[in-house]
Amino acid sequence: MNVSAGGRPASASRNRVRTAALLCSAAVLAATATVIPASAHTGGAPSAAASSARTAAAASQDPVVVVDCSSQARMRPQEYILACGDGNNRLVDLRWESWGSRTATATGTDMVNDCRPYCAAGRFRAYPVTVTLSDPQAWPEHPDVRRFTTIRLFYTDTAPDPVPKDVTYRLVY
Repeated sequence: MNVSAGGRPASASRNRVRTAALLCSAAVLAATATVIPASAHTGGAPSAAASSARTAAAASQDPVVVVDCSSQARMRPQEYILACGDGNNRLVDLRWESWGSRTATATGTDMVNDCRPYCAAGRFRAYPVTVTLSDPQAWPEHPDVRRFTTIRLFYTDTAPDPVPKDVTYRLVY
């Protein structure tokens, strides 16, 4: 019998490590996901006039953004990192079917590291997914910007073990 250093069977130890890695990724996702309007980010320090004009434009168009791991506001991103801490879970090839003032919906692929035998040596597995952003709220750091605060992932085929096929997380950025 193959036994780990802790005296447990190696397969049980690997399963615990894999489950812990997936739960950590989910916790990081829940702790780091956020939404911010793309118009709120210009890449540099805006002038007061530019900031005021952008605020007026945002209010008239009611744009809603999603905030990424770098606290940058994005609209219709092609990729979105779910596990900001280690990058072991990310959405790729996102094709946005809608982007509105209340919800945004896309199809794409969730790339999840299987962390076998451990995350640094793991392989990324592809899972087709439908993504829905919802529950727009004022962004605390930029009250004039509304960001989505909820992300729902619906796996259209199989979901990564032990994640349910339909899962919703709060976005905290």
